[in-house]
Amino acid sequence: MSAKDATKSLADPALLEIIDKLVELNIGDSVDLPQLLVVGDQSSGKSSVLEGLTNLPFPREMGLCTRFATQIIFRRSPTQTVSVSIIPANSAVPEEAERLRSWKYNKSKNLTRKGFSEILKNVQETMRIGNPSEPGKKTFSDDVLRIEICGPHEQHLSVVDVPGIFRRATEGMTTKADMTAVRTMVERYMENSRSIILGVIPCNSDIATQEILEIAEKHDKKGQRTLGVLTKPDLVDKGSEKGIIDLMEGRSHRLKLGWCMVRNPGQSDLEQGDELDRNAIEKAFFDIKAPWSKLSKDRVGVQALRNRLVEILTEIVRRDFSNVRGDVSKKLKDCKRRLENLGPSRETTEQQLVYLVELATRFQNTTSSALEAHYGDNKIFESIPSLKLATAIVDRNEAFSNDFMRNGHTMYFEGWPARTDEPEDKPLSSRRVKTVPELNDVLHEDEVLENPGTGIMDWLERLFKMSRGFELGTFDAAVVPAMWREQSVKWDDLALGYVSDVVALVHDFTVDLLKTICDDERVTQGLVSLLMGHSTTRYNLAIDHVKFILEVERAGTPLTLNRYFSENLETGRQERIEELLQGKVQSVPGRGDMVTVSDLDLSSSMSNTKHVVQDLHDILESYYDVARQRFVDNICMQAGVFHLVTGPDAPVKVFNPSFVSKLKPEQLERIAGEDLESRRTRAELRREINNLENGRKILI
Repeated sequence: MSAKDATKSLADPALLEIIDKLVELNIGDSVDLPQLLVVGDQSSGKSSVLEGLTNLPFPREMGLCTRFATQIIFRRSPTQTVSVSIIPANSAVPEEAERLRSWKYNKSKNLTRKGFSEILKNVQETMRIGNPSEPGKKTFSDDVLRIEICGPHEQHLSVVDVPGIFRRATEGMTTKADMTAVRTMVERYMENSRSIILGVIPCNSDIATQEILEIAEKHDKKGQRTLGVLTKPDLVDKGSEKGIIDLMEGRSHRLKLGWCMVRNPGQSDLEQGDELDRNAIEKAFFDIKAPWSKLSKDRVGVQALRNRLVEILTEIVRRDFSNVRGDVSKKLKDCKRRLENLGPSRETTEQQLVYLVELATRFQNTTSSALEAHYGDNKIFESIPSLKLATAIVDRNEAFSNDFMRNGHTMYFEGWPARTDEPEDKPLSSRRVKTVPELNDVLHEDEVLENPGTGIMDWLERLFKMSRGFELGTFDAAVVPAMWREQSVKWDDLALGYVSDVVALVHDFTVDLLKTICDDERVTQGLVSLLMGHSTTRYNLAIDHVKFILEVERAGTPLTLNRYFSENLETGRQERIEELLQGKVQSVPGRGDMVTVSDLDLSSSMSNTKHVVQDLHDILESYYDVARQRFVDNICMQAGVFHLVTGPDAPVKVFNPSFVSKLKPEQLERIAGEDLESRRTRAELRREINNLENGRKILI
């Protein structure tokens, strides 16, 4: 048999010319391409079938049954070569993967059966395959043996042999876990929608119960790519032939692609050694051996199987060619997206610095838009509401001012609306923003503040009587500060609750913005951790500033130079006199409204205590109005806005290019450095993108 005949093409060269080039570019690693997949039970004869199709001398030693997938790749080239290598499983750790990749075998001539046997033994040792009882050994491997056969008469095609499935574990050799692992592996390969499944089944078995057929039907529901291959017809028990004939002629267990039958060389045939002519022995068997001699000649023998595969493979190539083009484009787009998601390469200190500087620049640009409320500058403001920082701060400032107006005082002043009976007037919480767990030791706890009380005159009289001395017609200077501290006792909780809320808003903004602009979760976590210390310092400064203002306003001597204090005080006293004289005003023609001197005497006829309490009330109310407005403005402007948002040392200003430029190399590596897996993924994606782009050019 000539070398050309022995390597007869398994598909139409004209149809597979583009597929050949795609395989040459390793596009098959990214997109399903037509291939032959040989599956069957252990000892079903599938290795002999594969040998007949590929002319590769598979060894038949009992200990060398398939323990891993074998990918046989045919390539057309001017010279005859055989290259053998190992493709590590995706689950292999980096060190193990490198060790497996380093194993190579190259030869410039055809393999002998003995040489191939030695290679497989070496491969099993390299993959650490052995018996379950051997320490550090595994029975089956997810690693793939890759055999590349090149020659002037070869076609670019992929043939895959997977381990044979089995139903019973063999003590000392296989386990139930091995059974499951092998089935999973076989199904993974059968999922390839462009593979031709050669289901190898021995004639001397119960074909109706063959598990391999059930698995094939699961992944090839329409039966468009499954071809049944019957082996060992020479071992069929007498009387069982009719069932096999019915199968071959489509009267039972019909497959759309039908059935073929081969007669593999037996042990006596193999004793002929190099003189063995498989095709001649097989032809003689099907020519003279009844009842097999009556079967259609295009369905028996390995040569007929080759021809059948030509038809099927050609049809699949025709049918799926446009889909291959679409899959290549789709895979290329996906690889580019994944590479983009990895961000720029960050292997060196310089690359890490540039990467973080770019992130810091994007952070500050987005922050500027957020603080200026230019939300139209970036669509992320619509998808992530927490990034609308200016709006959130303004809303909280307004709520803070309203809370003070409604609930900042212990008692309602005379004439103020007492709203405690209104249904919406419930106790007030000092916090309005959800707390940040990692800042629990920094932020003020939420406090429930009761509504102001009524009856302030009695309340002031009680306080006055508790602190009066020998003053005559007046009160001691220390009385007003004491009453002031009682009336403003809620200011601490309101102010500290406010600044805690602003801290939470700023912190959420920082974290959410980092997550948005940085796709690498590891980098985001590193930056959050790094910035936490700097930000916490600034959070504490803002909170301490609030405490300082509280100390000045509440613990110090009440003081104001605001003219509205005296104006309000005078207005209050004037209104009180007008209230007392109400109904005593007389209209005198030509002179206007007038009151008598006796009426004025009546207006002042009250006890000394009542008079003092009245003065205290008017002084306290006038000062409270001025101090409240001053306090709210100072807290919002200084602590809430300047310290936390707009000031040069505000937390949102920390992560900037200048800050990044001062980081040490070890900090850059810890935060922005890529781990080994990311670097390997980047390299693999670049190679894959290059292959796919070249493949797409071929397909255009």
